[in-house]
Amino acid sequence: MGVSIAMVGCGAFAQCFIPLFKAHPLVSDIALCDVNKDKLRDNVERFGIDRTYPSLDEVCASDVDAAVIITQNWLHAPQAIQALRAGKHVYSAVPAGTTIEEITELVRTVEQTGCIYMMGETSYYRPEVVYCRKRYRAGDFGRIVYGEGHYYHDYDHALYDVMKWRGGKDWRKYAALPPMYYPTHSIGAVLGVTDTHLTHVSCLGQVDQHDDGLFKVGVNIWDNTFSNETALFRASDESAVRINEFRRIGRPSRESMSLWGTEASFEYNSAGAMWLRKDGTPNERLDDQLEPGLSREQVTGGMEKLGTDAAENFAQVHEVDRLPREFAGLPNGHGGSHQFLADDFVKACVSGEHPPVSAWRAARYTIPGLVAHESSQRGGELLEIPDGGAGPC
Repeated sequence: MGVSIAMVGCGAFAQCFIPLFKAHPLVSDIALCDVNKDKLRDNVERFGIDRTYPSLDEVCASDVDAAVIITQNWLHAPQAIQALRAGKHVYSAVPAGTTIEEITELVRTVEQTGCIYMMGETSYYRPEVVYCRKRYRAGDFGRIVYGEGHYYHDYDHALYDVMKWRGGKDWRKYAALPPMYYPTHSIGAVLGVTDTHLTHVSCLGQVDQHDDGLFKVGVNIWDNTFSNETALFRASDESAVRINEFRRIGRPSRESMSLWGTEASFEYNSAGAMWLRKDGTPNERLDDQLEPGLSREQVTGGMEKLGTDAAENFAQVHEVDRLPREFAGLPNGHGGSHQFLADDFVKACVSGEHPPVSAWRAARYTIPGLVAHESSQRGGELLEIPDGGAGPC
């Protein structure tokens, strides 16, 4: 028996996922929801979907099984909580929320309702994280002593357009989100390997110097002045973790992570990816294994790479055989993560088993960034990070 899904929000990012949920063999029906009538009409025509809702309220009152929430980030937690309380399973774009209180309430609501919640964190499925997770579980790192996660995304790389799209005429109020309020790509990359949690943080922020005037007190709703933030965390396994969230930086946009262990290490930067050992054996270059750009057939058959216009976008380390055949040839962005995200959510709804990035892991990927920003506002003061546990997954 399949699951029925309502896509809540039909903006630019939703275009990546509507085809996947529509094609999934365990999805019995798909509906579209958006408060913007023009966007709703355009997507009905583009994807041939007839069932629509003009608001989340109507989705919650309907008989659909699940809501896929791809809306403005400050709406994620309140909308997810509303849908969960209406008995709907929920997939939410990142981040899970923007306050500790609402994320705590989100987790509590999942516990109370028994519904499935999944945060669509792409880093969990990125090739470098998949590779390191396998090596970590095999014990190849030894004990992790240090990790790094970075999310570099300058505003000149389409962020102005994104903010205007999301915020409308009031976009400047929402544009200067504290960088550590969007930490899941970087924190999630490290914790997606070690499955530890972060316990303490000291963070420094850089006061923005750009003349667009976005990062100023009284301009944005957070009164945030920091466009770049660097945090040093202590993890529950006693390792140290450094996280960079930069929105003004002279380089191409990039997500990356590196991990150092007592027996071996993984380093990934602009020069490529390397597996390093202390025993004197040669370092191993991993670029061919981790670079996305392969079709399903090429991953399983070892053929040569496709061009950049390929619809599918896997790396050699991806386990593509577990994906539905109906996904073949469909879009698969963010390092080959999208198809795995959609598949894991649908399967969780059908099985009742929590997905990898459950509500508890979503909290562990998000709340440390919120505390980090508070630390930056207090001059780097070391602060303790609340933790709600690992949950049943």
